[in-house]
Amino acid sequence: MSTSDNTPAADETAAPKPGPVPSPAAFAKRAKPAAPTTPEAPAVVPPTIPSTPGAADFGRVDENGVVSVREGDEWRVVGEYPDGTHDEALQYYVRKYDDLAFKVQAIEQRHQAGGVSASELRKQAVQLRGEVVGAAAVGDLPALETRLKSMIDELEEASAQEAAAQRAVVDEAIAERTAIVEKVEALAARDPQSIQWKQATADLNDLFAQWQQHQKTGPRLPKSTAQALWKRFRDARSTVERARRQFFAELDEVHKAAKAAKTRLIERAEALAPRGEDGIPAYRDLLDEWKASGRAGRKADDALWARFKAAGDVLYGARAERNAEEQAESKPRIEAREALLQEAAQVADIADLKKARQVLTGIQRRWDEVGRIFPRDVERDLDGRMRRIENALKEREDVDWKRNNPETKARANDMGAQLRESIEEYARALAAAREAGDDRAAREAQDAIDARTAWLRAIGG
Repeated sequence: MSTSDNTPAADETAAPKPGPVPSPAAFAKRAKPAAPTTPEAPAVVPPTIPSTPGAADFGRVDENGVVSVREGDEWRVVGEYPDGTHDEALQYYVRKYDDLAFKVQAIEQRHQAGGVSASELRKQAVQLRGEVVGAAAVGDLPALETRLKSMIDELEEASAQEAAAQRAVVDEAIAERTAIVEKVEALAARDPQSIQWKQATADLNDLFAQWQQHQKTGPRLPKSTAQALWKRFRDARSTVERARRQFFAELDEVHKAAKAAKTRLIERAEALAPRGEDGIPAYRDLLDEWKASGRAGRKADDALWARFKAAGDVLYGARAERNAEEQAESKPRIEAREALLQEAAQVADIADLKKARQVLTGIQRRWDEVGRIFPRDVERDLDGRMRRIENALKEREDVDWKRNNPETKARANDMGAQLRESIEEYARALAAAREAGDDRAAREAQDAIDARTAWLRAIGG
């Protein structure tokens, strides 16, 4: 580009001549510079961005300071710079181009580095393309526009993938939050009477914490979806809370009724104290009523039971005191019966059953003369030991009677005769079998002889 005719026409001491600016709308807002008091050239701001090589080749300045940029085969006026050299004019508008080129490169680098929303970068690229087209700058503007268009197309595809991925994330988040809602709704649908409210309250608090955490860390859901899910969660939660309040209100009434009933039972139990041990049967009846009166709450039940049990302890204490007195009185009686048991144990060694019976009868008479023994379980144990001695003697007497009974002896003799006859018959059968060489018949005959011989011995024959 020729610059031989680009020397300033105006005197350097003259004030800058107003004229068109690179960006008319922006330049119109700037205040016009005041006339300098001393002749000096316009100050040149050093570029902060490296100048794009060859950018100045796309510009020219005429003798009036009018700057144009080449776009393809056409030239377009971008502004005026009448009060400086041609190089200063070109550099001013090249810097404008450098700013645009730097922005394009920054978007390209951010896209390549990743981590930035493609849709956001595309918006920036579209906006920057609007700044590049028709820009008041000198440089290869079509090349910048081409780079931007290519990047916009690429970012459009990436934006679509990004949007699809975001929709998938949102869909997953909706499913997760819906699962939380469904758990609360399932809890709300349960029968309040079958719920373990301590665990249910903990579960509800945990689900609410999950909801809050999901809102805090999860993706933002569409407003209508988020509101609909929250309404379901809130309504189910309210249902659970309402059922819990109603359950405990009813339970409180049950506890109050049980407490009143148990208090009356305590008063009746305490009124039995003057009767001492004789009040125990009535106290047991009250205990049955106590078990049927229901729960009054753990803390209240513990306190009420302590009072009721204390009333029973008074009655059982009276019995224990009486038992202690009776046991003290029974100690010599127990010792007397222990001695009689040792004496009775010797009856088993007396061969003469008649004499043995006389000795045991005398012991039993003295046994009865000892008198009652307390506690009763000790008396029952002593009586049981004496009864076993009596039964042993009776068994001996029964065996002796059966052995010496005339009728029994007659039956035994008759049976013995029959067995002996049978043995003789089988002996003949045995001899015949052996003579015939019939081993099987011989074995059967011998077995029959052995069996009848054993029976004969058993009856004393």
